[in-house]
Amino acid sequence: MSVTVDLPDELLAALRAEAERRGVSIEALIAESVSEHVEAGRPRRRLAIAGVGDSGGKRGFARDADELLADGFGRD
Repeated sequence: MSVTVDLPDELLAALRAEAERRGVSIEALIAESVSEHVEAGRPRRRLAIAGVGDSGGKRGFARDADELLADGFGRD
């Protein structure tokens, strides 16, 4: 898809200089910049499984599993 954008001369000169410095096209630099801007505006998604293994401050070591099960852990 093509889009035409009118930019101030100073910004266009800065884009040209940065694109040349990086060795990329102006189009690639603009696409990268817009993509970063859009992503920065989106809220970060939390993983649904985060905290699944939270011990809640109790003993949570694998070596204690048998003892915890014997004590009735998980039988609420």
